[in-house]
Amino acid sequence: MTNQEPLSRITVNPNMAFGKPTIRGLRYSVEWLLETFRSGMTNEEILADYEDLEAADIQAVLFYAARLSQVKRMNLVNA
Repeated sequence: MTNQEPLSRITVNPNMAFGKPTIRGLRYSVEWLLETFRSGMTNEEILADYEDLEAADIQAVLFYAARLSQVKRMNLVNA
């Protein structure tokens, strides 16, 4: 798997999810999936509850988040 393959699962459509990055053009935003993890759900629970998601989608979101964390500085006010 190349570095760009996981990112190809992350799509942006200005007419969907308020233009936020989503998973494979579905209505699941990257933000939503990360919040779902933060709430305590496991990969297995997410995949069982949302059958149209794939394990590779979860890996893609984590890869995307890791890339975002490489930004030098971020305003954390009101976070």
